[in-house]
Amino acid sequence: MNKVLIILIAFFTVRIISLAISLANEKRLKAEGATQFGKLNSFFLSVTHFLFYVCCFYEAYTQKTTFNRYSEYGLCLMIFGYAMLFYIIYQLREIWTVKIYIAPNHKIVRSFLFRTIRHPNYFLNIIPELVGVGLLCNAWKTLTYLFPVYLILLVIRIVQEEEAMKNIK
Repeated sequence: MNKVLIILIAFFTVRIISLAISLANEKRLKAEGATQFGKLNSFFLSVTHFLFYVCCFYEAYTQKTTFNRYSEYGLCLMIFGYAMLFYIIYQLREIWTVKIYIAPNHKIVRSFLFRTIRHPNYFLNIIPELVGVGLLCNAWKTLTYLFPVYLILLVIRIVQEEEAMKNIK
């Protein structure tokens, strides 16, 4: 198996770890009476995120993509995106999930990162991660056709999250 696919599988495995953290937090939030918002869009985002990885893998595999300059840029973006993911998980701790949950006594995180950048998980993690995956794999079709779909779902998600957080102090 070539270097690009090995890197992609390694990063995807790390992404699964973040999903396990999300599921544990989700279970606890539900037990505390948290309310979920944007359920259908969260489902589509999750499916599209997974599909993005699968399509990039497919493009890299079928094109026999070798690690090149685009792959280097992509790897750098992925490292940045994943570092931000785990920093954001650290910042949000038990309220971080891949879905939108608002707990009864939900507190807004007001750390420097969250005061400075609105929705850092999306702008500093997800977008760099997906662009990085696409560049790593030289997956131009996936970046051209699937990435814009993901961005539309992400805009819907941001609107839903803003609405869900409106009444939190």
